[in-house]
Amino acid sequence: MPHTTALLGFALVSLGMVLTPGPNMIYLISRSITQGRVAGLISLGGVALGFVFYMLCAAFGITALLFAIPYAYDALRLAGAAYLGWLAWQALKPNGRSPFQVKTLAIDSPRKLFLMGFLTNLLNPKIAMLYLALLPQFIDPGAGSVLTQSLALGATQIAISVGVNAIIAVAAGSIALFLAERPTWLKLQRWLMGTVLAGLAVRMALESRRS
Repeated sequence: MPHTTALLGFALVSLGMVLTPGPNMIYLISRSITQGRVAGLISLGGVALGFVFYMLCAAFGITALLFAIPYAYDALRLAGAAYLGWLAWQALKPNGRSPFQVKTLAIDSPRKLFLMGFLTNLLNPKIAMLYLALLPQFIDPGAGSVLTQSLALGATQIAISVGVNAIIAVAAGSIALFLAERPTWLKLQRWLMGTVLAGLAVRMALESRRS
């Protein structure tokens, strides 16, 4: 099992990541507001499956392969920083959108809702970066099985992300209405998220390569 400090540290990183706007959050909010809470939760089931896919890929060696290739970590780190910077710009640019501003979606069947949730997460660069670039930093080979640590950290991330996203999906309509009636809060939410994302992007870009 990972050290308690590593587990808590990764839990905080996972919480910070899930609270920043991204494809998953935007899709789930829009789906819940357009088609209802149940549709949002079904979509979240697909998102959760995407998390499991990434966790298993990281646990069974893709991360090790990545770090075995010269400069692969730096390439991924800089790509992740660029992506976070782009998300920050989307929030901070003039007339930028908040994830709680509704994006109209077509009414889909439960099967398609689940599949779209899965694909949205599978193609989400933020989640790929979380598992391939951040998770390995919390694994200590001297603390026991790397596989066990990877699965424990991954399970922690999935529990946090699914829990937070479930709350967001259920409360999306109320939150969107609250923000729509208070433009100042909507602007503040965009600037707060944009600033956090920009800070993460700068920090990731300036990190040195792990030894």
